[in-house]
Amino acid sequence: MAHDLLALMWVPFLMCLVLTGIHAYLGLHVIAREVVFVDIALAQIASLGSTAAFLWNYDLDTWGSYGFGLSFTILGALVFALTRSRERRVSQEAIIGVVYAVSSAAAVLVADQTPHGAEHLRSMLVGSILAVRGSEVIKVACLYSLIGLFHWLCRRPFFLISESPDQAYAQGLPVRWWDFLFYASFGVVVTSSVRIAGVLLVFSYLIVPTLAANLLGGSVARRLAIAWAFGTLVSVIAMLASATLDLPTGATVVCAFGVILLVLALITRVRGSVARA
Repeated sequence: MAHDLLALMWVPFLMCLVLTGIHAYLGLHVIAREVVFVDIALAQIASLGSTAAFLWNYDLDTWGSYGFGLSFTILGALVFALTRSRERRVSQEAIIGVVYAVSSAAAVLVADQTPHGAEHLRSMLVGSILAVRGSEVIKVACLYSLIGLFHWLCRRPFFLISESPDQAYAQGLPVRWWDFLFYASFGVVVTSSVRIAGVLLVFSYLIVPTLAANLLGGSVARRLAIAWAFGTLVSVIAMLASATLDLPTGATVVCAFGVILLVLALITRVRGSVARA
């Protein structure tokens, strides 16, 4: 029985690895930019777009729904790019919070106009990663590979703006334009991921592996390798726990991320205390 369950979990596990690959990298930028909740905000905007599509009789797994979600997310990316200023009179995290709150409320209002709107919102929140098919894994992996290639080609301005924004302004870079490209490509990833894994799981893959990498420190390459290894390890542990204990997969992965990050934080704190002693 356990063998059959593990066989069923193989494709969702591969999807978790794909999510780890792109989100762990994006997490480095998000943490450096101090816009931790931009993922949830963009995910909620995508959810609003899909909910609007649902109102127009487009099911969640149709191209029409994806187009609505992506269009709304690109608009959100434009808002985040335009609201960034060199002086930072208003925290961009505060703006992100306002966008999240407004898009969440708007999604509820739109869902209230449909007969199964509540179920649709729940699906966007928790996802259905167990229902993912092998063909979807291949499509998403190809899409994320293209996004990864785009970020590799634009790595210098992206990392400069994320880690040294004042230097980017001093060099005369069009920061808002590069911000829009970053958030737009980020939005493509979020729109695709949320439809599969839900808002909570996508947020966990974005933030937790990067936090684990930052705890251990090192260069960008080292932290990225640690984030990938951490995300893969947690995915393996969570999938095994979900299969053997018959637990909801998405919730199990999210909780596993939190517990293992806490353990790692305690270990690093103890090691630091011993080293200072």
